[in-house]
Amino acid sequence: MALSGLSVTWLGHGTFLLRSPGGRRIVVDPWLDGNPSCPPHCAAIDEADLILVTHGHFDHVHDAAALAMKTGATVVGIFELCQWLSSKGVERTSGMNKGGSQQLAGIRITMVDARHSSSYTDDGVITYLGEAAGYVLTFENGLTVYFAGDTALFGDMRLIHDLYRPTVAFLPIGDLFTMDPVAAAKACELLGVKTVIPMHYGTFPVLVGRPDQLRELVAPLGVEVIEMKPGEMV
Repeated sequence: MALSGLSVTWLGHGTFLLRSPGGRRIVVDPWLDGNPSCPPHCAAIDEADLILVTHGHFDHVHDAAALAMKTGATVVGIFELCQWLSSKGVERTSGMNKGGSQQLAGIRITMVDARHSSSYTDDGVITYLGEAAGYVLTFENGLTVYFAGDTALFGDMRLIHDLYRPTVAFLPIGDLFTMDPVAAAKACELLGVKTVIPMHYGTFPVLVGRPDQLRELVAPLGVEVIEMKPGEMV
């Protein structure tokens, strides 16, 4: 199996709960309260070791502070975002920047580029929260995955392949705010991955990209598309 001991639960939109091969619980881009795609029984997370945030938009960071304070998890994000979360009462953050890596809970976390914006509107005030980013995660058994966050297609995805050799990619396909299936298929080619988990689609009518479109486009590349339903674990 391509996931090699990694358990993945999609909580809708861009939110995932990962359980590493070593049993660590990682929440990525927590949007639980108000997420129309998140099943009610999945909205309450009681345990987490790490929270990874790709950027500051509400649909990716909305529940990061509350979840961190509830679970005691360490929040990872770009420097400015972590500073902002600290001001909200989060005690354990581990800010970083693009090109850097750190080892937390037995998992190597590398921050890579993403092409997107990043801000949060708080009491009517728009706060800049650093640049958007993606992550390359290397788990305890050597499995390496790329989590793109929200991004456009960019040519340096080829460098992510050359430097880190991920075998699995989590890619947005919804269009309008991120890549569409055509661009995501090209991303699979640049990254050289053999498995892709599509995300950030279907939550709202404007997010029109669909996994079947991606599956047709990457079939000649021999890429497996894991299409998940919100609340489903693979």
